[in-house]
Amino acid sequence: MNIYARFEAEFKSAGDASALVMPDREDWSYARLLGQVDRAAAALSVWGVGVGDRVLVQTEKTPQAVSLYLACLKCGAVYVPINTAYTAPEVEYFIADCEPRLFVAGSGFDTDVRVAVLDGAGAGSFWRLSTSTPTATVDRADDDLAAIIYTSGTTGRSKGAMLTHANLLSNAETLCRAWGWRDDDVLLHALPIFHVHGLFVALHCAFLKATPVILHKRFDIAALLRELPRATVLMGVPTFYTRLLDEASFDAGSCPNMRLFISGSAPLTAPTFAAFEQRTGFRILERYGMSETLMNTSNPLHGERVAGTVGFALTGVAVRVADDGGNELPRGEVGNIELRGPNVFKGYWRQPAKTAQAFRDDGFFVTGDMGTMDGEGRLTIVGRAKDLVISGGYNVYPKEVEALLDEMPEVVESAVIGVPHRDFGEAVVAVVVAEAAVNQARVDRFLKGRLARYKHPKRVIRVGELPRNAMGKVQKNVLREAYVDEFGP
Repeated sequence: MNIYARFEAEFKSAGDASALVMPDREDWSYARLLGQVDRAAAALSVWGVGVGDRVLVQTEKTPQAVSLYLACLKCGAVYVPINTAYTAPEVEYFIADCEPRLFVAGSGFDTDVRVAVLDGAGAGSFWRLSTSTPTATVDRADDDLAAIIYTSGTTGRSKGAMLTHANLLSNAETLCRAWGWRDDDVLLHALPIFHVHGLFVALHCAFLKATPVILHKRFDIAALLRELPRATVLMGVPTFYTRLLDEASFDAGSCPNMRLFISGSAPLTAPTFAAFEQRTGFRILERYGMSETLMNTSNPLHGERVAGTVGFALTGVAVRVADDGGNELPRGEVGNIELRGPNVFKGYWRQPAKTAQAFRDDGFFVTGDMGTMDGEGRLTIVGRAKDLVISGGYNVYPKEVEALLDEMPEVVESAVIGVPHRDFGEAVVAVVVAEAAVNQARVDRFLKGRLARYKHPKRVIRVGELPRNAMGKVQKNVLREAYVDEFGP
């Protein structure tokens, strides 16, 4: 079914209950959100958008932008959000690739396709001919496209992951059960909505229960601290939690109604996990997802949450750690993380060859992540397959080295990469953000006896900050390019 039909039924039942709560403007009730979705659906029709048409969206995070997303679902269009930081040449790539019927931009844009403006205030030409006349929600089959999410594009051109109505609905229902979503939950939302985490994971949980969403345009630590007392759930990237810990005033009293802190989109370090628990009494729940599959695993709501792991497979999702031939490996061995389930995407937009390469004959999707699974079925990610360093014929998994480097009192965070080396093929290099001088000798002393010598960094480089994408993931490709000649051209 059309996932919006599920939302719509909940919204109607909620009526005047709070839907979108904003610090700087009047709150929206669910009744008002319903009206705005109808208005946006009418506008899409006027702009010529029909069933199956792509709507490319690059707008600021506003309640009107949320209603536009829901309207695309309602009228059977395919929603294609892209990062607001993308430049004009980058945007042209997405226009050429997905061939949208309409491009909704934050400001005017010179291109051959129709462009409607929806600015940071939620106004613009998009609304110029809209009405508030209710329209029927279009029937959709489970396999019909709901959205195309472009991968982050850390290597090569971004690929469009095709997500269906069944992908979105099944995962939302699974997460609501896994995380015990309650009728009185209040979600504090400071994530972008051009990404799976903020758009599908966070909003869909709230919308399936028609519970309030405190909607912040962007992450602002002061604003977050102000809103925490009335929230019960926070979904964030690790940066949210490290920034909260940097605030001396932040403690258990800052979040009296909170029941669940969730982290994802990038690895949460064990020291951050431990420090957060010590400060607040809360053990952050880490989970594992990606653009192509939405959410795959989660640490338990009730039960042990282990730092550095991403928990167990969600209900209905099969997870295995396999060798390069797709054969499941014994527990404890490092291999490729592969998935199968109703959450797994339909394929890459107009790239059948890459779609075929991404799936095994038995339907398992090869994620490109590497990990291990313990005897209980708990999954730990050790890094991306492309980030594996092979030095002198030995495999070095960056996360293993990073975990130890991050234990050094002088180190704020670290990223381990492999760069070309004449003798070893690749050499291990540690790029660190450190509060005090950290040199090669200091690192070697710290790692001695803790890590095999061949895994030790052959170079330690101090930087002010690590390059990250919009969701906080360290861009190791940028680091590899920057230090490619570290050991000579």
